[in-house]
Amino acid sequence: MTRDDLFNTNAGIVRDLAQACAEVCPKAKLLIISNPVNSTVPIASEVFKNAGVYDPKRIFGVTSLDLVRASRFIGAKLDKIVDVPVVGGHAGVTIIPLFSQVEGLKLTDEERAALTHRVQFGGDEVVKAKDGLGSATLSMAFAGARFADSLLRADAGEEVLEWAFVKNDLYKSEGIEYFSTYVKLNKDGVKEILPLPENITEYEKDLVKAAIPELLKTQTKGEQFVNAKK
Repeated sequence: MTRDDLFNTNAGIVRDLAQACAEVCPKAKLLIISNPVNSTVPIASEVFKNAGVYDPKRIFGVTSLDLVRASRFIGAKLDKIVDVPVVGGHAGVTIIPLFSQVEGLKLTDEERAALTHRVQFGGDEVVKAKDGLGSATLSMAFAGARFADSLLRADAGEEVLEWAFVKNDLYKSEGIEYFSTYVKLNKDGVKEILPLPENITEYEKDLVKAAIPELLKTQTKGEQFVNAKK
């Protein structure tokens, strides 16, 4: 399925679930993993805004799968467990792995480009391996469980660092309201939005620039879906 196919299938489901949550559990933390996350997070947010119960600290787009993939690919290369930051969004060119932040990792330009593409389109590998009969299920379940665990630990009083697609002002000047970045979590949800590392490479900065138009398009698509008939 294309992202447009996913939107047509999931947009109404996410909207209706968000409406129910806004009515009966407006202070719950919403972990949105239904694709396309770049649009479904704005959908849920608009629903909560329209209901007058919006709290951006409690609505999360779960992008952990991208981090899991990037860490697995690089871990296999370095033969050790590593954490690879992944920022931006959760689809194609909006997925931006920051390989520059992995200590001891040296990549040629060709390796870097190939690994970036593999992280961005790893889901296609899975579909191909399953001969079109399925998609990434176990890895998605693991990613969702990982993020849920982080929120539960934060709810218990631990200060937890995670990556998530959340409301922030990092690229507000570009019209972008949602961007996946490093966040501190506490019992209330997002405690603090952390900026991208200052020492990212020019290559990574160019990836961010390339992601901005797509993020804006998918954000607008989600918002318009909810508000078109207001």
